[in-house]
Amino acid sequence: MTRERLHLYDTTLRDGQQTQGVQFSAAEKHEIAGMLDALGVDMIEGGWPGANPTDSEFFDAPPTTRATLTAFGMTKRAGRSADNDDVLAAVLNAGTSAVCLVGKTHPFHVETALGIGLDENLAAIRDSVAHLVARQREALFDAEHFFDGYAADPDYAVACLRAALDAGARWVVLCDTNGGTMPARIAEVVRAVIAAGIPGDRLGIHTHNDTEQAVAGTLAAVEAGARQIQGTLNGLGERCGNANLTALIPTLLLKEPFASRFETGIARDRLPMLMQVSRRLDDILNRVPRREAAYVGASAFAHKAGLHASAILKDPTTYEHVPPEAVGNMRVVPMSNQAGLSNLRRRLAEAGLEGAPDQLSRILTRVKEAEDRGYAFDVAQASFELIAREELGLLPDFFEVKRYRVTVERRKNKYDRMVSLSEAVVVVKVDGEKKLSVSESLDETGSDRGPVNALSKALAKDLGRYQGQIDDMRLTDYRVRIMQGGTEAVTRVIIDHEDGKGRRWSTVGVSANIVDASFEALLDAVRWKLCQEA
Repeated sequence: MTRERLHLYDTTLRDGQQTQGVQFSAAEKHEIAGMLDALGVDMIEGGWPGANPTDSEFFDAPPTTRATLTAFGMTKRAGRSADNDDVLAAVLNAGTSAVCLVGKTHPFHVETALGIGLDENLAAIRDSVAHLVARQREALFDAEHFFDGYAADPDYAVACLRAALDAGARWVVLCDTNGGTMPARIAEVVRAVIAAGIPGDRLGIHTHNDTEQAVAGTLAAVEAGARQIQGTLNGLGERCGNANLTALIPTLLLKEPFASRFETGIARDRLPMLMQVSRRLDDILNRVPRREAAYVGASAFAHKAGLHASAILKDPTTYEHVPPEAVGNMRVVPMSNQAGLSNLRRRLAEAGLEGAPDQLSRILTRVKEAEDRGYAFDVAQASFELIAREELGLLPDFFEVKRYRVTVERRKNKYDRMVSLSEAVVVVKVDGEKKLSVSESLDETGSDRGPVNALSKALAKDLGRYQGQIDDMRLTDYRVRIMQGGTEAVTRVIIDHEDGKGRRWSTVGVSANIVDASFEALLDAVRWKLCQEA
């Protein structure tokens, strides 16, 4: 059976940039565009030329991509012709082979927001699209607030689409701009639009995630006949985000009925790139990856319950809907106070370890007792592995910490302002020799990064013959939780690291003293890294 073609349109660089707290540089936009192109998306929306200096810089020196690079703008303004609209001219001057214009389709927005008549809006859509086509550009029309507009006046909403198509638009895209339309309603409207004469192979869908249903709404539109899909990496976007391509892409390629009915520009053998692309975007944004993210999250294939782990050992399909390696992820069987021997054996096997029954029993007991005190090994696999290695007699004495000290001083700087300075001293014994390391927590701007930063730098400053094995370590996240309040408070610290080989690991420390808890987690991170290098 011949599969129908779905076209993937990424708007991470434009709509994704509207996420609160997100601002890409031109260089970052180039890198993201390269990742999207390598993945195999069909169209990459680079931004709105002239809207801000970064977007203008990006289009002044655009990346070379196999994917079609698209500039975004809006239909011509009231009282101007398409030839004399400077905003429309800026979009054309970007030089992209495709241009996407957003326009109104809801009578309320036409008359209230634009302050023009309904016929004038139709003419603006028609003239703007014709202006693009006359200049040999592939034209797309984003029908803003379409589903709300269709509910208010279906004939007018469809007339807006028809005006764009009649003027030569390649795609008309139905936008659920407020993100409140239910998936069943999206499917109903898409079918009605096609029945009204709008071809499905020229129809796109653009959903927002305000009800956590953007992906579901997009898939409903595809089943109803839409053939272009717009979305963003990691679901970036204004308010609650856009349809998440890192969830949509594997669903379309791996799940029925989509896998057998449709094809995209992304080959199955490229899917393992997906997790790497998702993580790199988080790195660029200095964000912690969402553990619970579908397909690419660190917990997407984590099996905590003993019953689940036992079944996974026999057949992974018992609790996994797709193989984790298909999307570049991996199976995790974490240790916790819910864990049984099945979890333990599996986790040890993944680390290349095995033990006798009495050793397994001791490991399990230690894990459960530690979690009763506040430790969390389901999110700190490296710390669990160190416990297991210790009980199995496989944890080398790389070095010994003799003492450490942290001081935080408030003092005036040269501008007569009170500033903080954190300093840490760590003394270790390596190969019988004591080594003292001192570090301050100042960054390149002279700002204090805090006592934990100073401790981390001092611990990793001089470990003798092991130093070269830890130089590529990088702390990526630091999380603190107070386990109980009042004078009996206990602090749990979880720290994530990564290294130059692409390994990521998490460690945990618990203490009434946040510095001690932090140092315990830092120490575990270094010891685990050395175990991998041994």
